[in-house]
Amino acid sequence: MLTTRAERILRTVIDQYISKATPVSSQNILATAGLGVCSATVRNEVVALELEGYLTKPHHSAGSIPTDRGYRYYVATLQKVELPAEQQVLISHLFHQVELRPEEWLSLAVKVLAQLTHSVAVVAMPRETGCNFKHVELVALRPSLVLVVLVLRGARVRQQLLTIDEEVTPARLTIVSNKLNEAYAGLTAAHIKNKKMDLSTIEQKVTDSILKMMQAEDEPKYEESHLDGWHFMLDQPEFAQTKRLLALMELAEHRNLLKTIIPRGLSARGVRVVIGKENEAEAIHDYSVVISRYGSDEAVGAVGVVGPTRMPYGQNVSTVEYLAALLSELVAELYGRERRSAAESN
Repeated sequence: MLTTRAERILRTVIDQYISKATPVSSQNILATAGLGVCSATVRNEVVALELEGYLTKPHHSAGSIPTDRGYRYYVATLQKVELPAEQQVLISHLFHQVELRPEEWLSLAVKVLAQLTHSVAVVAMPRETGCNFKHVELVALRPSLVLVVLVLRGARVRQQLLTIDEEVTPARLTIVSNKLNEAYAGLTAAHIKNKKMDLSTIEQKVTDSILKMMQAEDEPKYEESHLDGWHFMLDQPEFAQTKRLLALMELAEHRNLLKTIIPRGLSARGVRVVIGKENEAEAIHDYSVVISRYGSDEAVGAVGVVGPTRMPYGQNVSTVEYLAALLSELVAELYGRERRSAAESN
């Protein structure tokens, strides 16, 4: 942790650099930070922050600019910023004018997000989660080699080869599949894993294979649906030379942008901020990503922005957070209507 004075200096540098995109001098810090100390003290604090990796200088005689570590400290110590109430009311009103059509939500969401953050906005279509077991068939290819054919609800079919340490006959495989079909009908991977059953060695191996395929199917898979905001990025001083944007544009052109910016372990709740070289892909080391999942138990998507590391983090986090919550409500409402409609038709 930094001292109160060092933290105030770091925050002053970052706030000014975000606002003006020019290195911040010690004189400027002294004039705006309200520290009540002399210029030599400020310079010493700046040097210490540089040595600790929070600030750097583009060249020896220049002022200070933040490093990725400086931005990370800044984000970690940010006070929670709420999206202004009038903006919340306006956005909510816009979305409730749109019928329950996900494509229309996403088109509106990406435009609103780009406009409010002045960054490249990306929103992925919600995708159904939690696959359910429907049926398994076991096919003997050789005496000790079995093809496991798994049918999931929604007509999704997955296959896996399984080596068995003993010879098995088609009749034995039929008995095993009948038992597992009866036991696992309609269950999710989590329910199958937690189900207490007496299983033979072959039944356990088949169950492990089923779980592996279902868990892989449950992994979030995001597909880019809508992008907007390139013109805002081109207005940023960092990207006045469009060559710096080429790698990002190529990712978008090949529909790999969202897959590239999604951090590992993106949780179901909360906004993640990934800064500069914290991004795994070198192509986005010059950018920061603010991203969140949204959705319900039935379906999840992702919503986020990509911008320069010199972005207004508090505003961008609050905007992504609000839109994720709003989209989650809409997804829950959509699936709630579908469940009620299905119940009424039955």
